[in-house]
Amino acid sequence: MRYFMRSAIEEAKRAGLRGSVPVGAVIVMNDTVISSAGNEVMKNSDPTAHAEILAIRRACSILKSRFLNECDLYVTLEPCAMCAQAVSLTRMRRLYFGAYDLKYGAVEFSPRIFDRALHKPEIVGGVFETQCEEMLQNFFRRKRN
Repeated sequence: MRYFMRSAIEEAKRAGLRGSVPVGAVIVMNDTVISSAGNEVMKNSDPTAHAEILAIRRACSILKSRFLNECDLYVTLEPCAMCAQAVSLTRMRRLYFGAYDLKYGAVEFSPRIFDRALHKPEIVGGVFETQCEEMLQNFFRRKRN
């Protein structure tokens, strides 16, 4: 688990260097990375280019399936409603996330997507939480200055 979350953190750092919010995602199947992505919202001028969505699209393409039920997602920030719904629609097995998102998080905070979704993955939050939080805080601090 720690190795894959570290990989997601590296993706997030690269996203931050591109000017996007530093969020990274890695999708794993049988202890093998299937796909990974960092946020590309700014790079692509695409508000849907969240790390999770990009990683899911790539994994589905690689596996030639719309279902990722044997896969686990590692992401540095609690998914928003769009990303949480995508996780449910792909029937992802597990979701590991780093920092909690009090404002936009949709897993542990309102709207708690998985409470009403057809599929709820096993959820583990707070993985490398402090490191993920600090990365986000530093990014936004630099933006404000």
